Formats: sequence, C-alpha cells, structure tokens
Amino acid sequence: MPQPDEGHPDHRASCQSGPPPVPAAVRSAIAQSVRAHPVLSRLEGPPLPKGHDVRRLVEAVRRLVFPGFFEESVALTPGAAGWLETLLGEVHEIAETVLAQALEYARSVGLDAPMDPAAGPTAHEQARRLVDRFLKELPSLRAALALDVEAAYDGDPASVHTDETIICYPGVSAVFSYRLAHVLHTMGVPLVPRIITELAHADTGIDIHPGARIGSSFFIDHGAGVVIGETAIVGARAKLYQGVTLGARSFEKGPDGRLVRGTKRHPTLGDRVTVYAGAVILGGDTVVGDDCVISGGVFLTHSVPPRHIVRQKQPELVLRTNRDAAATDA
Repeated sequence: MPQPDEGHPDHRASCQSGPPPVPAAVRSAIAQSVRAHPVLSRLEGPPLPKGHDVRRLVEAVRRLVFPGFFEESVALTPGAAGWLETLLGEVHEIAETVLAQALEYARSVGLDAPMDPAAGPTAHEQARRLVDRFLKELPSLRAALALDVEAAYDGDPASVHTDETIICYPGVSAVFSYRLAHVLHTMGVPLVPRIITELAHADTGIDIHPGARIGSSFFIDHGAGVVIGETAIVGARAKLYQGVTLGARSFEKGPDGRLVRGTKRHPTLGDRVTVYAGAVILGGDTVVGDDCVISGGVFLTHSVPPRHIVRQKQPELVLRTNRDAAATDA
C-alpha cells in the first residue's frame, strides 16, 4: 500500500489543522446542560483534594508504616542517612496541602470541619495542626497494623511468612487504608478519608467506610466484594471472607422525604466472629455475639447470641449422568 508523502502540502495541512471545529449548536447545548445541572459542576470555589495527591499521601504513609517493603528510592531505604526525616517531611508536605484543600472545600459548601482556635485562621494553618496530630497517631497506627498482619498470617495456612501478607494480600492493604482513613475521620477531616478508602476499594474490591469501628487483629481473607458500612462495629480478632456484606437493612426518611443521616444502620459483630464467603448481615439493630460463626451464603437480619453457628438449610443436591461426556468417551 503506498505511504502518504509527508512532504505533500495536503498531508502537512491535515496534520496542522487539528480537530474540526465543534458546531455552535453542540457547544450551546452543552453549555445549557452545564447551567441546567449545577450538581454535576464545580466551576467556582476552592479546588477539591486531588486523587493523585491523596494516593501519594497514602503511599508515603505506607512506607512509614512498612519501612523497607515499598521503597521508591534507594535514598529512602531504612538505615540510609536521614531516611526517616525525609519521609516524614514528605508526608507532612503532602498531607498539609491535601488537608488544607479539604478544609477550604468543606467551608465553601457549609460542611463541618475541625477548627483549632490556637492554630490560626487560614486553612493551611489549621491543616498544619491536624498533620501534627496525625503524625502523633502513627505509632498507634503501626501497632494496630502489626496485629492485623499477624492475624492474616495466623488465619491463612497458605501464608508462608508475615512478609507475604504485607506484600501480597489485598485484605491487609485494604485494612491499612481503612485504619489510616479512620484516624483522619475521627479527627474530623472532611472528604479525604472517603477518597482514601475508595482508592483502596478500586484497588482491592474491598469497600470499608472510614467511619466503621473495627477492633484489633482484623483479617479479610481473599477480600473481593467485601462491604463494611459506615456505622458497622466489628470486635477484636474477627475474620471475614470474600463477598461478605455488613450493610443496612433499610433507610429511615424524614418528613421531607430525605434520608436521615447519622443513625446506626449497620450490624455489630462481637469478638472472634468469623463470617464466611457471601454472607449478608444487615441492620443497625443486628448484633452477632462473641465467638459466632456465620456460614457462607447466609442472609441474616436478626441478632445471634454468643457462641452459635448460623447456617442455611442444606439444599438438595441432584446428580445426573452427563450424557454429553459419556458420548464423547464412547
């Protein structure tokens, strides 16, 4: 097939002309749509925290929590001169920017945001104080995640070392993001905690709201499809398998027909509860007692006393000869 002559005037003109102009009617229709649906636009006000900046923050904190596992540079390898100071400085710089944007956004739309009178009037001054508070929480965050990593290793006979759970297990990664987001959530930081857990949701398929309260030594095995709602409470040493939902049974509405927010909508699990794959537990008044086991595929909307096993009745299995396979064998 003959190739176009790059020196030909027609070829040069086609390369330099760019995309064809958009018809005026199309531009007008899109502009009208923007005006008609303001909920889809944010053309004024301070900028939102950017997803890639929040991801940078998560990864920097991940390197602080798990030093030596996720290093991006030899210069930041634990033991290198100044690695801790450098990494802490990176976390502080990114976090201050992201949290300041979140505070400015919250004020612009009338949301509550933490205010420290001693910090100063600007969003950056407030954010700097929040970052200082957050950094003081890092030792406690690391202690909690050490128990989660041990729980993952102890809970999975296929794991050969705790290092494997840190590097490979989506459940450990999602729980790390949740615990980081939960610290910021309890500090009152707007928006950023949700971005952190939704990034983890996209990466792992595990959806944990940062407002959920989850006890120590928590393990999610396999993980994909797990959902833990905002007001769920999970006790210590709990274990969930893939596809488990801790969700709401119904949503209360106010006189104006809008959803009532801030109520307890999601279940409570006691200590040492195991929930197997595909189980669905719904309702803010549903309490599963300590040491219970919820079998796979269970649909549960009422409370269970401690030390019980909950399972569905076994379905009847029907076996028949695979005639197609028999004909192939013949």
